[in-house]
Amino acid sequence: MCGIVGYLGEREALEVVMSGLRRMEYRGYDSAGIAIPVNGHIEWRKRAGRISNLDGDLADDPLPESTVAIGHTRWATHGGPTDANAHPHVSGRVAVVHNGIIENHLALRAELSGEEFTSDTDTEVAAHLLRRELDRGADLVEAMRTVVGRLEGAFTLVAVDALAPDQVVAARRNSPLVVGVGDGENFLASDVAAFIAYTRDAIELGQDQIVRITRDDVEVVDFDGNPAETRAFHVDWDLEAAQKQGYDWFMRKEIFEQPRAVADTLLGRLNDRGELVLDEIRMSPETLRRINKIVIVACGTAFYAGLVAKYAIEHWTRIPCEVELASEFRYRDPIIDPMTLVVTISQSGETADTLMAIRHAREQGARVIAICNTNGATIPRESDAVIYTHAGPEIGVASTKGFTTQLIACYLLGLYLAQVRGMKYGDEIAALLQELERMPERMQDMLDAQQQILDLAEELKQEKSFLYLGRHVGYPMALEGALKLKEIAYLHAEGFAAGELKHGPIALVSEGLPMFIVVPPKGRDQLRDKVVSNISEVRARGARTIVLAEGCDDEARAAADVFIELPHVSTLLQPLVAILPLQLFACELATLQGHDVDQPRNLAKSVTVE
Repeated sequence: MCGIVGYLGEREALEVVMSGLRRMEYRGYDSAGIAIPVNGHIEWRKRAGRISNLDGDLADDPLPESTVAIGHTRWATHGGPTDANAHPHVSGRVAVVHNGIIENHLALRAELSGEEFTSDTDTEVAAHLLRRELDRGADLVEAMRTVVGRLEGAFTLVAVDALAPDQVVAARRNSPLVVGVGDGENFLASDVAAFIAYTRDAIELGQDQIVRITRDDVEVVDFDGNPAETRAFHVDWDLEAAQKQGYDWFMRKEIFEQPRAVADTLLGRLNDRGELVLDEIRMSPETLRRINKIVIVACGTAFYAGLVAKYAIEHWTRIPCEVELASEFRYRDPIIDPMTLVVTISQSGETADTLMAIRHAREQGARVIAICNTNGATIPRESDAVIYTHAGPEIGVASTKGFTTQLIACYLLGLYLAQVRGMKYGDEIAALLQELERMPERMQDMLDAQQQILDLAEELKQEKSFLYLGRHVGYPMALEGALKLKEIAYLHAEGFAAGELKHGPIALVSEGLPMFIVVPPKGRDQLRDKVVSNISEVRARGARTIVLAEGCDDEARAAADVFIELPHVSTLLQPLVAILPLQLFACELATLQGHDVDQPRNLAKSVTVE
């Protein structure tokens, strides 16, 4: 939800910030802008629409050369996507960019009635408040401290003062911000992707902290002005990993990166005795043995990963496991206590609803384990432990490799709990881990057979409605397959538990309606037989059945109009292979319809406000 970049160094700042904004456009693409301090005043350009619109303005009306700049790419909240509402917002000598929501902006705007407002945004109040403090003689850090003390909500603010152009100052509360540390230059950004071309050394900022960067220094204080502790880290991927590498979309590239990403998530999880080791879980075995309930909290695609995890964790550990939408969790007064383990799943580690959920859980005394892809993000920092998925950068808004690596992390957590609690023998855990280690090869086989999916998308590109069915872990796959189509192709798509078909959804079946059906492996004969019967039921009513099942399942093949062959894997691991054709189908169908697959309308990669 909005991307921020700040730079101060020896390079041409416009080039640095604009390149960072292009790599951050997945966070918001309603408008973009840039500001520089020059000769005692602020120069700025901003435009509604994609960053290419801003590029055109800068080509027609260039900014002066500068070695300091701030920039912003927006996902609109307060105020529509217009030129006036684009960031930065300027008040006299100060320019501000903002990510988040200032909840009390209307009260502050009323207080600032003497100021001239030029936008409908909440951000502009921060610009006027900062300028007032500077006019009273405060320096930019002092002014920022005063202003953030008056703001309510979630925000990251980055500001420059035209009369003190040798610094950039930022503040964060419940919204992402990271510092990039270079040689004679420093960076600020919502995501390390913005500065990865220049440095891979970074500093993670904590909650309620203010940072001042100069060319040679980084100073961090808390909102009270006290020196604050920070943690330096090194980014373990490079710029090449964030480029398309010949693919038409980041999403398609990330679909095909999944075998490697899964392998990376599994890497180094066994010790020399063959035991599963999760060094990131800083909880004693005694603590984990006392857990009597697990609650998984997540949003969107991560929620569907949690639904799969519930099947695996309960089966392997015999601990009751609930899965909650983070946006609903704390509002229903959930029953959690110190014997509850809360597991949060978030690709970005900044999802606002999930962050608020873990804070509520910790207030109740629960222990929290985060599953996350982003080193230094807020959610893992505020959790008791973290399992990093090591998926590398995921730029496409619709999650793909984020999802499958979250599944791997959930499987690892379930097996680790089973190991600690003595619910499975060592050889049983080793056998499951060996099968997990074979999954990248199975996934690659599925991707190598993509032509069938591409042809299917071509055949169905005129359809306007799709249904998805599954049972057991196939049910979350039906939900996730439908979500992918909704996200990027803007089509009606619904996922259902196959056993619920006759309780209402079968009324939606009409002649020619495409239906994707995930069939359990033959080892789960009772479930499998029921789903095969479902296929016959909907086919008899005219549905076009697209069946995902094991290649040896002749009955499922006979019931299918289109048969997509899955490799033989354990039931609980089937989602790792079943989701791939559903991802590919959504990507290709959206491409054929002319949509921007990486930047679907109305969506942003990371939802950092509630």
